[in-house]
Amino acid sequence: MSSVGRAIAILLAFRWRDREVSSAELARRAEIPRSTAYRVACELSELGVLEQTSDGQFRLGMQLFELGQLALFQRGLLESASSYLADLSNATHQTAHLAVLDGCDVVYLDIIKPSTPPRLRSHVGGRLPATVTGVGKAILAFSPREVVEAVIERGLPKLTTNSITDPDRLWAELEKIRQTGLSFDNQEQAVGTSCCAAPIFGTHDEVVGAVSVSGHTSSIQLDLVAAAVRSTAAGISRVQGARV
Repeated sequence: MSSVGRAIAILLAFRWRDREVSSAELARRAEIPRSTAYRVACELSELGVLEQTSDGQFRLGMQLFELGQLALFQRGLLESASSYLADLSNATHQTAHLAVLDGCDVVYLDIIKPSTPPRLRSHVGGRLPATVTGVGKAILAFSPREVVEAVIERGLPKLTTNSITDPDRLWAELEKIRQTGLSFDNQEQAVGTSCCAAPIFGTHDEVVGAVSVSGHTSSIQLDLVAAAVRSTAAGISRVQGARV
């Protein structure tokens, strides 16, 4: 592994619940020697990408946060979608999500919650397997075939008994999404929560992300929020330059 590869491996070893991590734990997660992990972490701290605490632990630095924010705004999607997302949450009284595809997972760029939000797996900057989420399936339905094949090749994870684990069933569902323009998560990533999603398109009518609303399965009426979700996705797509 190159020096750059080791540095990236250290950064990717951090998980969203981590406050501080020891160099030994970073070494274990990154699968590199402890002495190497400590040296690389110290170098990253000197650059401001990591910060070393008084007890020798490491945490993500402000330089990394600033770069992350810059990456989001350079995409343009987060900035153009923020007001639409807030309106969607207010109109449906549910949690609104904005997400993009990264590899085989979706990454959540923004989440707007109502006053009494349900407990969900999603969080800003977090990721989930694309095939168990409404936003993920909405994006995959309009992605090139090779993207879907790569997701299937990695394996279809089973987070609940409702998760799609059969490739043929996934292809059939993606075809239905292409026809309707809507995607649903029926307790596929967490028991007790359901979601309705729609794809967002860019300048060349390529899919660039998806928007959704999620809530308690017992309270959210997916057929009633579908129109609002579709309208929100179309509005963001127009701002992105799509011909919708």
